[in-house]
Formats: sequence, structure tokens, C-alpha cells
Amino acid sequence: QVTLVESGGGLVQAGGSLTLSCAAYEPHFNDYAVGWFRQAPGKEREWVSSISASGGYTVYANSVRGRFTISRDSGKNTVNLHMYNLVREDTATYYCAADHRQLEYITAADPVQYAYWGRGTQVTVSS
Repeated sequence: QVTLVESGGGLVQAGGSLTLSCAAYEPHFNDYAVGWFRQAPGKEREWVSSISASGGYTVYANSVRGRFTISRDSGKNTVNLHMYNLVREDTATYYCAADHRQLEYITAADPVQYAYWGRGTQVTVSS
């Protein structure tokens, strides 16, 4: 069982930035593919971005490409989502998810592909 804990959410003005972190209590976390998803009230869960175990392969949803950057800090056992130029539509609860399979062999945008999930962190973008 892998425990994931998200942090870094908060209230930010449109155009601002936030960095979310996903910390894992798993010594082999660097062997896991990690994804970020988000869910706004009344909407379905939406995939945001994913990163491979090595960190060398990253993918992004069209809605965030060019504004968000995913990275992993192997030393700290975390995966970060750096969010820039935020807009109101980015308001949601953000979840990180992980799976021990290689990212190249799963459908990154499919939440069913990820075995482990955090409880989420709220991001609110005000205009």
C-alpha cells in the first residue's frame, strides 16, 4: 500500500502561480509513474499531467500544456506540479495518483490505471 499526501493548495489570484507537491510514504516511490488529476464541483475527474518513474517522460492535458510543469524530486520522494498563469477554470481539488507500472505502458489520462491515490488539495483561483 502506497500512501500519497498532496500539499500546496490554496487561494490564488488569476495569473498567479502555485506549486503542488505529492509526497509518498513508500521507499521505492521513484519506481512509480505518477499522475495529477483534478475535479471541480459538479464535474468529472480530469487528468492534468503525468510523469514517468525516471522523470524523463512527461505528458500534459491540452488545457494546461505550457502553463503547468510536472517534475519529481527523487531525494525528497515527491512529485511536484508547478502551475503558472492560473485561470478560474483551474479551480478544483487536485489529486495525485501513482502506479508501479511504467508510464509508457499505461494510458496516462485514465484514472483507472493508477492504483494509489491521495486525498487531494484544494486550489481556488479568484478573478
